[in-house]
Amino acid sequence: MKKWIVVLIIAGVFLGGIIYAATYSLEDVEISGCVYSSEEEVRQAVKDSAKLNNTIYLYIALRMHDIENVAFVSGTDIEFVSKNKVLVTVYEKQLAGCITYMDSYIYFDNEGNVLESSYELKEGVPCIEGLDISKWENGQKLPIKNEKKFDRILNITQLIDKYDLEIDKILFTNQEEIIFTHDNIRIEMGDGTYLSVQMMNLGSILEGLEGRKGTLYMKDFTTSTSRASFKEEK
Repeated sequence: MKKWIVVLIIAGVFLGGIIYAATYSLEDVEISGCVYSSEEEVRQAVKDSAKLNNTIYLYIALRMHDIENVAFVSGTDIEFVSKNKVLVTVYEKQLAGCITYMDSYIYFDNEGNVLESSYELKEGVPCIEGLDISKWENGQKLPIKNEKKFDRILNITQLIDKYDLEIDKILFTNQEEIIFTHDNIRIEMGDGTYLSVQMMNLGSILEGLEGRKGTLYMKDFTTSTSRASFKEEK
């Protein structure tokens, strides 16, 4: 008799737990942290992960596996706002830059992996000109044949991020020299031999030229000679 009472108690607790868990139905998903990724795409991916439309199941699922196939998303965190609402915080991949391809912009990360193709030029992302590619694939490295140039591109974008520089465009000339643009200023960097020291000092130089228009010559700014000149345009 006692055995059956124990079984009934366990069954009652189990059934009560199921009934209580059923009250955790997903009604709202709040998203934060999206800068480049789409909130609606993230929200839909989160809802797709909520089997039985249950917030408890969703919490466990997102703790074990991040959402997939949403451009720029590298990871997520989830917390309960209420039984029926969750807050999902998005952590995005670092956008290093983009290149033009036909009428589109191909965005890539600091390792050169393609993240997305878009007709929109995203604010704050440097656009690289003077490169030719015939094909590309999401998640794969940009198919640039010249590995040396590719490594230089990644080095430039990493330095831009490191020194928090605002560079609109990066151009490689036919002579393999590097030119940046910042607002109305053209910045001639030379062949990149002294790129690290040039970019370490570029931010403070541009601050002193804010609002002006012209060409900044950084070719002679080296580890031994800190020379830069500016030719203003009216």
